[in-house]
Amino acid sequence: MRYDDQNIFAKILRDEIPSTRVYEDADTLCFMDIFPRADGHCLVIPKTACRNLLDASGDQLASVMATTQKVANAAMAALGADGVTVQQFNEAPGGQEVFHLHFHILPRWEGVSLRPPGQPGDMAQIAEIAGKLRKVLD
Repeated sequence: MRYDDQNIFAKILRDEIPSTRVYEDADTLCFMDIFPRADGHCLVIPKTACRNLLDASGDQLASVMATTQKVANAAMAALGADGVTVQQFNEAPGGQEVFHLHFHILPRWEGVSLRPPGQPGDMAQIAEIAGKLRKVLD
């Protein structure tokens, strides 16, 4: 399968589509999910092209996983989460919807279920949570 440079995450990387950015380094970007299944739900992507885990280079995976760990720890601290769920999907039958490698970080609290997928979040609340995450990450 070929990488489609018109996917939504590639457009976010090029600033063609707005996003609420949380963390960025030379190799990765973390931004808030606009359909959050949990408060603080964010996504980590490499800045270079790859469809998913199946075609990612070792360097891409190492960079994305380091950022995923960093942001997951920040979410625990900033949001007082009890745990964190990290999800990653590969190809359509595996649940992947956007064909640019990405990891979901979902802060979790005891007794609080994930919200159903596909429900738009409150953008003011998403921005507020992003601010809390950025304070811990700075």
